[in-house]
Amino acid sequence: MNSVDEAGMAQSAERKGGAGADTAIAVPPPLAAPGGGGMPHAVRTELPGNALAAGAARRFARVALSRWGVHGTPADDAVLLVSELVTNAVVHAGTSVGLECRYAAGVLYAEVADLHPARRVAAHGEEGHGLRLVGALAKEWGFSYRRDRKSVWFQLGTAAHPPDAGDGAGAETAADAARETGAVRERQRAGTPAFGPLPGGAPREGPGDGLSRRPQSCPSGGPVEEPGGAAQCPAPRLPHRDWMCNGALSFLAEASDMLAGHTDEDKVASLAGQLMVPRFADWCAVWLLDDERSRLPRLARVWHAQEGRIEELRARLAGEPPAPAGRVLPGRASPWRRPEDAAAGGGSGASAQCDLVVGGRLVGTLVIGRAGLLRIPDEVLGLVEDFTRRVALAVLSARRYALQENISRILQRGLLPSEEMHVPGLDTALVYEPVGEGTWAGGDFYDLLRLPDGRWRFALGDVCGNGPEAAVVTGLARPVLRLLAREGHSVPETLDRLNREVGEQARFLSVVYGELAFRDGLVDCTLTCAGHPLPLVRDAAGQVRTAALPQLLLGVAQQVSYECQSFTLHPGDTLLCVTDGVTERRCGRRLFDDGDGLAACFADSAGLDAGGTAERLRRAVYAFAPDLPADDLAMLVLRLPEATGTAAASTG
Repeated sequence: MNSVDEAGMAQSAERKGGAGADTAIAVPPPLAAPGGGGMPHAVRTELPGNALAAGAARRFARVALSRWGVHGTPADDAVLLVSELVTNAVVHAGTSVGLECRYAAGVLYAEVADLHPARRVAAHGEEGHGLRLVGALAKEWGFSYRRDRKSVWFQLGTAAHPPDAGDGAGAETAADAARETGAVRERQRAGTPAFGPLPGGAPREGPGDGLSRRPQSCPSGGPVEEPGGAAQCPAPRLPHRDWMCNGALSFLAEASDMLAGHTDEDKVASLAGQLMVPRFADWCAVWLLDDERSRLPRLARVWHAQEGRIEELRARLAGEPPAPAGRVLPGRASPWRRPEDAAAGGGSGASAQCDLVVGGRLVGTLVIGRAGLLRIPDEVLGLVEDFTRRVALAVLSARRYALQENISRILQRGLLPSEEMHVPGLDTALVYEPVGEGTWAGGDFYDLLRLPDGRWRFALGDVCGNGPEAAVVTGLARPVLRLLAREGHSVPETLDRLNREVGEQARFLSVVYGELAFRDGLVDCTLTCAGHPLPLVRDAAGQVRTAALPQLLLGVAQQVSYECQSFTLHPGDTLLCVTDGVTERRCGRRLFDDGDGLAACFADSAGLDAGGTAERLRRAVYAFAPDLPADDLAMLVLRLPEATGTAAASTG
């Protein structure tokens, strides 16, 4: 970044439409010529996401505040907060940063935005001290998520809400800010609700996504008196009905897209609140029914336009779940009577609830509230009804995903060994990584079994196919191998019988199956490779050779007699067995094992123990192609240590 310190260069950059990708405007535009009304009360700039952005932001804010006549502690606080927020954006988002500052009638508003909306803003105590400083120094602050960006704003002054971020430069005048500040003071004297500090108003179209909101003044009829004595504005008419016809459709489409991307119902509830606030409501709460037998819903998420009041609002709503609305069709919005303590302080506002219903099944309730209104406009209630249907569908989808993932996890525990995979006297390492998120158990499997006479049996297999069908064969193969081994059948005899069982399932199975016997510091190994990638042996000198001959897949033909091969592991030798998820890892037209690629990588890891060898091979498989593996990865590494050869014999 080339930091620009001269005002002339900054003015030139502004005339070109802003800084380039590698340039930070270090100072705001200079004062306008006489007669032009002076400098506008809103300035903004774009900063590259590098280490120099914070310094440029401090200079930019300092010069702007100086020209606006803001000095002393308020200016120092504002510069400090801008610096911290820009630093956070650069460190945690890594994108370019947008900085906007506004000032009028003693009210300063600043907003820092980055282009990484998927990364949430860290809560207090999680990362750094930026938000702690904001919470300690700013009168109000918050953050918002959009489809293409996320922003954190703060306000120093007496106004109860930030200026509209959608206005252009010069749109916020001193007279507007003075009227808004006076209205805030009047509401405070009249008794503002404990939550929902934002004044009444309806969504209006903004330049970004049509969902910006701005304080609305009372109609010409003036405020009306509530029974509690608070002056409230009647529900206003929506100023932009075109937005409700066109912009609402865009909002619902984007909301559907964002909600569908979550597989956790609590995250769906949290996102629903963020989408409602502050666009359509001052606060939002979502209750969820854990199952059809639940009598009382749980308060899943609460969201407020002012971050500092979320916990207060949660405490007041926790004991009063919304009751079913009488004479209201499922999925239709209706007024909601807030608990008495939720309206403490004599204030009031409009609230509405809408059940989350999908397929005639109630999964929860969404409640929104807005201060300064006698009722929520019908147009907004209609949009909320459409929105809650999408939320209900997303909640149900997340629950089905969680159920499938839980079933998969239970099956996985039942199909794979529960004991520790370790052979005394051998350095043992196992890599098992099923492909995909929440996939069904099945596909690759492994096993280690100690026989009564001290010998060990091991297996590494792969069922052709995946999903529940593959899990059926996996659930058959491992118990049969264990049963036949305990009955004293040899390695070839065990595979002969398993072959007949697999053939009845009309599935194919590849497997490396062997036996280990310790003898005088050596390990005699007998194994059979049935349609599986050939096992490899690396000696102490780093030479690699195949350890078996290829034979037919299990399940292809009934009348097959399998044979075994025998060899001896000497101190320093390592046996490697892998599944085809390793050898057939694809990058374009190339496979990982083309040109004996697996053997070459195995030889390069000479001198490493079993764990180091397995990790080296795993990293090589992932690095072979830019995309994630498309098949399960499984490796079994057995190494006879050089220094413990004598101990191995005694252990056997």
